[in-house]
Amino acid sequence: MPADLRDTIRSSAAALGFDVCRLASAAEPWSAGERLAHFVEAGRHGEMGWMETTLERRAHPTAMWDGARTAIVLGLNYGPEHDPLPEMADRSAGYISVYARGDDYHEVIKGRLKTLAGQVAARTGEDVKVFVDTAPLMEKPLAQRAGLGWQGKHTNLLSRSHGNWLFLGVILSAAEIEPDAPEGEHCGTCTACLDICPTKAFPAPFQLDARRCLSYLTIEFAGAWPEEFRAATGSRIYGCDDCLAVCPWNKFAAASRESRVRAREALVSPGLADLAALDDAGFRALFSKSPVKRIGRNRFVRNVLYAIGNSDDATLMPVAERLLDDADAVVRDAAEWAVGRLRGA
Repeated sequence: MPADLRDTIRSSAAALGFDVCRLASAAEPWSAGERLAHFVEAGRHGEMGWMETTLERRAHPTAMWDGARTAIVLGLNYGPEHDPLPEMADRSAGYISVYARGDDYHEVIKGRLKTLAGQVAARTGEDVKVFVDTAPLMEKPLAQRAGLGWQGKHTNLLSRSHGNWLFLGVILSAAEIEPDAPEGEHCGTCTACLDICPTKAFPAPFQLDARRCLSYLTIEFAGAWPEEFRAATGSRIYGCDDCLAVCPWNKFAAASRESRVRAREALVSPGLADLAALDDAGFRALFSKSPVKRIGRNRFVRNVLYAIGNSDDATLMPVAERLLDDADAVVRDAAEWAVGRLRGA
């Protein structure tokens, strides 16, 4: 392939709005598949059964597509305008993870990836495939191999330029293109992300037990939560940013330039009473084009009720009591817990 092909791809990616673009080998062996297997064997994936059923295909990019030779890894900065840590400490309003306050990043990125992939295919004459966190491909190890950043002690991708705030997309190509240098690990002795976790979800540095993670519980877990995590969630009603927001590398991050991923005003510190009153239609309207919509009204209102129970706000008692007769059993259970907590407070 021409020596300037990487630069051409990077220029095209920048023109499409991506903040970073680097290349890695998609065919060389790695240890990421083995680490994932240990994660699943230990049961740390919780109810995410799809991780087990797709384990073989997740093990390596070529296990999913044997023709893959190069991974073009794209990053889109979604950095917030303000440090979100104070918001998470505020029990009077709901907390929605920074990544979910704007439009669904899958939709923001996918069209641009397809455009870039088409250009790469035209230049190389080789097949391409596009991925945005919706297929059995491990983007974070590929991003580290490509040099976008490294997987920190919290297991998330961490960048020296963008901190913890990068959406990832990947184009796999059958073309052999010279890769960029990988990124080393730069966490040093810092354990801020491990220390701040409200549920102690990290058994060790660089290891996560999803079953204890508030992002998993608020988004992926469908039932009534174990009692030990309900109080720990505080005001977090969708996702949890503690381990991301506390990282010292964020001092080099900047607010996102992409208007579609910037926070909607309605999703920053939303009122708990209004959220608890949402029916299915109201939920869908509020979270139109948002990733929050995929968990559905019942799971979301369950989360809101846990936050109400943690609010110490007696004026929210009637809000919780109205949901004691909700049609959904998990919502009823959460309402009963919230009422009990508020009475105790």
